[in-house]
Amino acid sequence: MIGDTINQKIAEALKSHDELLLSTLRMLSSAFNYERIAKQHDLSEEEEISVVRKEAKKRQDAILALKNAQGKKLNIQALSIEERLDKEQKELEILKAYLPTELPDEEILKFVEEVIKELGVSEMKDMGKVIGKVLQKAGGRAEGSKVAGFVRSKLQK
Repeated sequence: MIGDTINQKIAEALKSHDELLLSTLRMLSSAFNYERIAKQHDLSEEEEISVVRKEAKKRQDAILALKNAQGKKLNIQALSIEERLDKEQKELEILKAYLPTELPDEEILKFVEEVIKELGVSEMKDMGKVIGKVLQKAGGRAEGSKVAGFVRSKLQK
């Protein structure tokens, strides 16, 4: 399970004095604990992957926001935008190591087409059903926003 690996990696990061790795892994461990408390049971591997995905998404959103802020006059005292951007990108890379490899776009598109035929849908109002089914078929190996883009493009035709 990912949680066990994280705890081992925290100990290694402590020994190697890798502050970024340590803080990122502690944040992830904390997110696992919050999720475990919310669900009131030990997390399955799929639930752990979901938590890692949420944390990675937070980093992606932060990177996007920081890129949008570049060049604008802001009153940031602690770290410059470039330093924060670099930190967020490194954290994202650490988190990606705990995610399963993404399916290629062709496979995701194939799943989308199969599910649309299977459900017999053709309207945008059914987009949520299709996305849910595709994500289920992909087994956590496809990003929701990417699937949504493919579904949208197929249903708008």
